Amino acid sequence: MATAKLSAEVVILDCDGVMFDTTLANRAFYNQILAHFGRPPMSSEQFQFAHMHTVFESIDYLFAAHRELIESAHAYRQTLSYLTFVDMMQIEPDLKPLLNAIRPHKKAAVATNRTDTMTAVLSTHGLEGLFDMVVTALDVERPKPAPDELEKILVHFDLAPAQALYVGDSTVDQQAAAAAQIPFVAYSNRSLSAHLHIERLGQLKPHLV
Repeated sequence: MATAKLSAEVVILDCDGVMFDTTLANRAFYNQILAHFGRPPMSSEQFQFAHMHTVFESIDYLFAAHRELIESAHAYRQTLSYLTFVDMMQIEPDLKPLLNAIRPHKKAAVATNRTDTMTAVLSTHGLEGLFDMVVTALDVERPKPAPDELEKILVHFDLAPAQALYVGDSTVDQQAAAAAQIPFVAYSNRSLSAHLHIERLGQLKPHLV
């Protein structure tokens, strides 16, 4: 059977769950905030929400039953150095080889619901200069699942949706891609509706034209 081909001028990647396994880092980060206020560690359901949403949305969600603590939780979060947690992030083994293979012939971009931690993530893991554009939740009016992050990238490169593809691992990513009308590649999540399913980033390269 012939390999399905995706014609894309820009390859857009989600960060958490695609570029990195951030399970340990995100769990430790939010559990430290919860522990500071005497709350129990995250449940599986709470972790899944925090994995997909912005830090602002996640803290609001985690403290929904104790709304009197939300403002203090946001303030405490700003006192934490994220560098400790960045070191816990495990880079996807094929990420750098993929970026080196597709550039400079194609553009590479990031669309993530991370906020003010993305610069530290890129620098700590030696990824500075390997992306042509990085868009976080702070750069748009609406984070994913709204299409704003992806549409900002399309406008920047003056591309139509069909000239891009987005690699994500969550329903939030799937919904953002659909709203932006960009072909979606599901990473390590067979439950998602996608143009292509992959288990690691190296499997994407044969599909690119």
